[in-house]
Amino acid sequence: MKKSSKWVGLLLMVSLLLSACGNSGGSSEGGSGGEGEGKKTTLTAWAWNVNVGAMEEAMALYQKQNPNVELKIEDLGRLDVYDKLSTGLAAGGSGLPDFVLVEDDRIQGYLDAFPKGFLNLSEKGFDAKLSEFPEFKRGIVSKDGAAYAFPFDAGPAGVFYRTDLFEQAGVDPASIETWDDYIAAGKKIKEKTGAQLLPIDKFKDDATFRIMLNTLGVYYYDANGNIDLTNPKAVQAMTVQKKLNDEGLIKDVNGWDGTVSATIDGSIASIPFGAWYYGTIIDQAKELEGKWGVFPVPAFEKGGNRAANLGGSSWMINAASDNADEAYKFLEFFSTSVDVQKIAMEKYGLFPSYAPVYKEDLFQKEVPFFSNQKIWKLFADEMEKIPTPYYTKDYAIGLDEAVKAQADVFNGKDPAEALKAAADRLSERTKREVNSY
Repeated sequence: MKKSSKWVGLLLMVSLLLSACGNSGGSSEGGSGGEGEGKKTTLTAWAWNVNVGAMEEAMALYQKQNPNVELKIEDLGRLDVYDKLSTGLAAGGSGLPDFVLVEDDRIQGYLDAFPKGFLNLSEKGFDAKLSEFPEFKRGIVSKDGAAYAFPFDAGPAGVFYRTDLFEQAGVDPASIETWDDYIAAGKKIKEKTGAQLLPIDKFKDDATFRIMLNTLGVYYYDANGNIDLTNPKAVQAMTVQKKLNDEGLIKDVNGWDGTVSATIDGSIASIPFGAWYYGTIIDQAKELEGKWGVFPVPAFEKGGNRAANLGGSSWMINAASDNADEAYKFLEFFSTSVDVQKIAMEKYGLFPSYAPVYKEDLFQKEVPFFSNQKIWKLFADEMEKIPTPYYTKDYAIGLDEAVKAQADVFNGKDPAEALKAAADRLSERTKREVNSY
């Protein structure tokens, strides 16, 4: 019995030693990412541009409490992300990272095409946090009552304008409440300064039209997925665009580079765009510091809604990820950390969707580059007033047909007829019903 006891004791000691060696940490995937010892978890992600830097800084903050979690994020081109994402989802998640950045207008398309491709965040408890984001963002990231994306940046819209050109023409931006007011101001500005009122890529993009639609609470499709381009409000918006064009107030620009060039060279006096355009202006037009301001998007009638959104993105977790739980913990921290969202905005120009951030002093500060105006307060104040745009999986086709309708109007076609023709083509391409009015 004594010999047997000795052998049992020796075996227990060896077993404990081996167990201790096996739990000594290391860089293997999986395991706990929390405090103390544990296996390393390396989260992988795809994104582009300034979003990469914002995510890396967020991980640095996260690691203070979660030292065993690391991030490997690839900076890919925006369209490259979508090409690789679609390919990977079609292969059941093969080759995909743990999470990926997706623009808001593409979320519903991916959820429709790949209903099991992304992690259901509501099942993980994210609904408890979702109420802290504006209503339109909640709608964009949800399908059938469940959330599938962490809301990130948004694009509350405003009219960026050249204060010097407005002053030279004797136009007070505070007097501009409606689109008719905006057109009247544009005629005066053009006469006094020679600058046109705004840029539009007439035959390739309809950003201004989308802003108009959003303020009116309509879009290419309605909440039921029916085509809504024949809505009288859509016709009203396109009619205003026709007025802008007929008065010679639109500068026809070629793509993004053309828009930026017009912003810099003084050939336009204003540009309706998302808050994110702030970063482009301060980067590309440094010599114009103090000569810019922002005022709310015009309404279609006095007292009407002046809140709209253009752009924005969210983060989605690959449902097939081996690190889905750890990715969820990190992205919940990322999307609901006031400190992280402040960094994303201050350093990278990414306007936050997380409403508690708007209480920070940052949103009460004057911005010297923009004539000491409190532009961030202006943008934050409109977030809860922005109507939800219903993108659907056929958003890209809707955009294509809306741009064609816009081009037809700029070439002289009646707005109602152009939109009816676009709606019919869209119905043929998507097999969706066209609302009748």
